[in-house]
Order: sequence, then structure tokens, then C-alpha cells
Amino acid sequence: MKALLVIDMQNGFLNPASPLFIAGAPATVPVCQKVIDRCRALGIPVFFVTRRYSDETVERCRYEKWLAGGKPLSPGCAPELSAEMPFEVQPGDREIIKPRYSAFFATSLDLILRRMGVDEVVLTGTTTPNCIRATCYDGLSLDYGVTVLSDCTSSVTDEIQQSNLKDMENVGARILSSDEWFRQLEELHE
Repeated sequence: MKALLVIDMQNGFLNPASPLFIAGAPATVPVCQKVIDRCRALGIPVFFVTRRYSDETVERCRYEKWLAGGKPLSPGCAPELSAEMPFEVQPGDREIIKPRYSAFFATSLDLILRRMGVDEVVLTGTTTPNCIRATCYDGLSLDYGVTVLSDCTSSVTDEIQQSNLKDMENVGARILSSDEWFRQLEELHE
């Protein structure tokens, strides 16, 4: 069984006004929405995995930039920096708030996936070298099959994106476009 993870698709990463902005992220929103809709239609569980920062939870390596930039992804920050997503959470979707880069680190994600019988995670969201990659490696370490949808993930530059996708592929993740993944799903459901 598969589960879709939509990682960190929040205003604080999607809006150019944010110090945490990821240049490639806004262009992935429509294709991520298409994947979310398709997964819901096929009964594939959708998990929205997000960040919520505070003085106590922001990473030490990110703290100064976060503080100087208006405290994005935290309560009371400006709307363009907020933790809000461009996607509507629907009944049956699940939400996981993660304290660090990986969706598995210090969350209940692994427990929930195992109880549901999930053995493959499909990764979408931002940023590829940080949260996508950390989740990929943890997923592989926990013996999940991992698929990364290349056109539903993003980095600051295309060079960084391609390099990280290649690294994840080299350790065992499947790297597919959303169209390639849809074709494979159709073959499975025929």
C-alpha cells in the first residue's frame, strides 16, 4: 500500500517575501494538487507534513535567519510567511507536524503508516536537499519503498535539484515524474 507525503508546502517556503523561500517551489503547486487529487480518488492516503516554528523549535542552524526574517512559520508572523498551505485538507487526510527535516524524525508517522499497512511512501514538496532527502533516507532506513516525484519537488536551483535527485536514486529511491507515476498506477489498477 502506498501513502502520499506532501512536505512543507507552506507560505513560509512558497512566498518570495520569506527568508526561507525556495525558488522552485511555487511552480510545483499545481502538479502537487493534481497528484493529491488523484491519490484521493484512488484511495491512497494523503499526509500533509508541515513545520510550525517557535523560539524553542527552530533549528539552531536556521535560528538567526528565522529571527531576522520575521519568524516565518510561527504563530503571529505575517500571512506571507505563515505555515498555511495552498492545499485544502479534506476528511481522511492526515496532518503531521515535524520538528526537524525528516517527516519521520520525532513524529508518529512510522507508527501510523505501519498500522495502515503502508509499505511505500511517495514524496512531494520542498526542499529536495533538506526535507525530501532526509525523509527519503529515513524511509529507506525503515524499509519503506520510496518514490520521489521529480516535478513535485523543488530546490533553490535546478543544479541542486538534479544532484539531489540523483543521489537519492543512487541509494535506492525511485525517481519518477508525476506522469510516469500515474502511468504505473494505471497499469497496477488494470
